[in-house]
Amino acid sequence: MRKRSVTIDGHRTSISLEDAFWAELSALAHGSGRSLNALVAEIDRDRVAQGAGNLSSALRLYVLKELKGSISRA
Repeated sequence: MRKRSVTIDGHRTSISLEDAFWAELSALAHGSGRSLNALVAEIDRDRVAQGAGNLSSALRLYVLKELKGSISRA
């Protein structure tokens, strides 16, 4: 488990995720030409709009969705 600080809409916040999720989020951000902060901010906006749970859970679910999508496309 690793805690990192990210900036979302100008505010710093700390998020705890397992290293594997941080690595995959970084790869997904890089692959889409965005910074990690930009990707996390986008996921956070979607989470709030949907009235979903906490940010760490939303990030894990995003990674899962993206990985499942890449398997389906293969």
